[in-house]
Amino acid sequence: MALHTVTLIPGDGIGPEITKAMRRVVDATGVAIEWEIAEAGEHLLKSEGTPLPQATIDAVRRNKVAIKGPVTTPVGTGFRSINVALRKELDLYTNLRPAFSLPGTGARYEDVDIVIVRENTEDLYAGVEFEEGSPGAAGIIDYCERAGAGTIRPDSGISIKPLSVTGSRRIVKWAFEYALANGRKRVCAVHKANIQKFSDGLFLRVAREVAEEYEGRVEFEDRIVDATCMGLVLDPGQFDVMVLPNLYGDIVSDLCAGMVGGLGIAPGANIGEQCAVFEPVHGSAPKHAGKGIANPTAELLTASLMLRHLGEPDAAAALVDAVRAVLAEGEQVTYDIQRIKTGSTEGSVGTEAYADAVIAQLQKKGQDHG
Repeated sequence: MALHTVTLIPGDGIGPEITKAMRRVVDATGVAIEWEIAEAGEHLLKSEGTPLPQATIDAVRRNKVAIKGPVTTPVGTGFRSINVALRKELDLYTNLRPAFSLPGTGARYEDVDIVIVRENTEDLYAGVEFEEGSPGAAGIIDYCERAGAGTIRPDSGISIKPLSVTGSRRIVKWAFEYALANGRKRVCAVHKANIQKFSDGLFLRVAREVAEEYEGRVEFEDRIVDATCMGLVLDPGQFDVMVLPNLYGDIVSDLCAGMVGGLGIAPGANIGEQCAVFEPVHGSAPKHAGKGIANPTAELLTASLMLRHLGEPDAAAALVDAVRAVLAEGEQVTYDIQRIKTGSTEGSVGTEAYADAVIAQLQKKGQDHG
């Protein structure tokens, strides 16, 4: 009988290939997992009428933990994003994006070790929008003028940016608790409170209030988002754990991924009170689907986050160490890594061969410890 039951959502594009590799590697760690397959993606539109069936949502809710491959967001169906829909439906309010250096990736920086904690449900990504020329847009434009809040051009589309005390407090507390649990020393709240005084200003005020609860245990600072981006490029070593509202978190987490080699090696997790969905942050790359060449590193590192969440820290660490060893050796890497290192794809290996190399490292370490 399996120790853990996990919902596996292969996704589409390269998703099925990299999740197959991930599953083989996770099984090789020795952690007993029963995989329940559930589907999501553009390929379901014809048969299901939706890219995200209710049965998939129910499976995640039932098992509490899911890991997925990338999915293609269909155009013109009313779905902004399958990933966003899952986050909203399951209230996965924390987006966790570690960015750490790995050898052999050709990254521009070394010794980066930053954790980005992004609020996942509010801000401009809440999806409260009014189309240009709509009655809703006209009403807001009229209200703002009558209230003396400012003049908005009549041909404007409008997006609302809600940041609540509730949402801000729980994400900042999550960041501090993560720091304590993982031996991190500093939390930096990132904002634009100098300009957006009633939204980002609220976020900053709440962050400072929460920080007082952790005084003497975790250091706290706050930075304006544009200065933060400059600081990251100049000296990433000055950052530890960062907590940000949704939009800034999206942008800064991709910036940090670029510093360590790109989205192809960037893990991610979406975590709520009841459920967690683990997913790499790169796209589905449909042009590479079925070729067996996709780089599964981000999916594998995402699986390490899942294992840690499941209470399997030794297996999680072993998986990361195995990936690190394969990349450092550089003899069995996928085309994208090989091209960055040498300028050519010659000598690269496919998805399954890369997974084989990681599994071999896991087995070698197991024998060494045995």
